[in-house]
Amino acid sequence: MLQLIEEFLNALQVEKGYSNNTIVAYRNDLGQFTEFLSAQTGVTDWNMVHKQHLADYVTCLRHEREYASATVARKVAAAKSFFRYLVDCGRLAKDPSATLDSPKVRKYTPTAISEKDVECLLKAPTQHDTPRSLRDSALLELLYATGMRVSEVVALNVEDVDLQNSCVRCQNKDDKYRERVIPIYPRATEALRHYLERSYAKLAHDHEEPALFLNHRGHRLTRQGLWLIIKKYVEEVGIDPSVTPHTLRHSFATHLLNGGADVHEVQGLLGHANVSTTQVYTQSHQDHLREIYDEAHPRAH
Repeated sequence: MLQLIEEFLNALQVEKGYSNNTIVAYRNDLGQFTEFLSAQTGVTDWNMVHKQHLADYVTCLRHEREYASATVARKVAAAKSFFRYLVDCGRLAKDPSATLDSPKVRKYTPTAISEKDVECLLKAPTQHDTPRSLRDSALLELLYATGMRVSEVVALNVEDVDLQNSCVRCQNKDDKYRERVIPIYPRATEALRHYLERSYAKLAHDHEEPALFLNHRGHRLTRQGLWLIIKKYVEEVGIDPSVTPHTLRHSFATHLLNGGADVHEVQGLLGHANVSTTQVYTQSHQDHLREIYDEAHPRAH
């Protein structure tokens, strides 16, 4: 698969005179797409790619990796150009991206849930007293305490949690050499302590497993497994069924801004490379201020 990408890039450089920077951008974008196909779908040949694979890739870029609309549009354009090239040179009979709409470049407004709904969701696992419920309680509390991405949470190892200083060390998703240390509130610290002291050993089948969150087989919890856990408790407490693990990340950011946190501080906690990515949450904050204003100002009625 990578060989055909290099042939495509060579054609862009030789036949169309694209700059080295443009070639590097294309290589990065198509390389990321190839990694997604291999990891998420098992696709090993370009002839196996269907439109749904591309749609799933766009969803991943938008909601899991939180790329800006312009970035997603650029990556889709790179894929569409590549597939057109494969069809033109006879490597593919049909272009799977032909009917795929390019994402509109617009501001994305994340959706958060109320503090009351968060409280209901976090309380749900505490109604049970099993190894899994203790794990789930620690998991939900940590998601809301840190605003970490799903991929970052499942990648945590036990050694990344510092209960004594109430913080967690999180590796940056885009740069393995960068990490951030995120504070966690007391209830999250206690939930993690209870999980590690009372439940972890019961779930761990391999004592050399470094992962913090384990599934019922004693292996590292997967992103899919985490999503199923959230879905279970969302249904159990009866809140908005569209709530996902990422909703807790959105709620974390929105509630911090509503509480008076500076947008640059929230940017650091979320691990956003650019503050513009964090600023999408300020719209929710402005809406919150408008509600308070309308309720409190004597002449607003």
